[in-house]
Amino acid sequence: MSGSLPIGRVEEWLRRELGSGRQSFAQLASDEAWFRFIRFGSQRFDTTDTPDTDGPLFQYGTHTFERPPAFTLDFVREFEVNDTLDEHDHYIQPHCELLYEPVPRLKALGHVESWFFHDTDDELDRWADDLARQEVWTTVRHLDPAEIRVYQEQV
Repeated sequence: MSGSLPIGRVEEWLRRELGSGRQSFAQLASDEAWFRFIRFGSQRFDTTDTPDTDGPLFQYGTHTFERPPAFTLDFVREFEVNDTLDEHDHYIQPHCELLYEPVPRLKALGHVESWFFHDTDDELDRWADDLARQEVWTTVRHLDPAEIRVYQEQV
């Protein structure tokens, strides 16, 4: 996609967006993290012109991934990377994870996963607004995350 940001720098752009005007991510509130992630999600990167190559993901649930159980509110963006023959090679996924103690009211929310893909008939802002009405926001709004992690993985 011409005039787009280089895909090799997505984690840097996410960190820049989340950290704008901050010393650290530690004081980033869940609502503000979501707003900044959506702003990051609206920036277009240099991806192929095929469907489903650039998609933000909103997900949460109680998980045990290489650490004690935590309720994880995870904002992800997935980019498909193709090889020189324009065939799928891998995905790049920058994450912003807000980890909370798995208290009963968070565990009771269960697990949710919702994708948005650019270049579809849907609009990013409408998708984000729909998700902003999820019960999870009322629950986490008054809780401080135990940890905020920003990282990128290749899958």
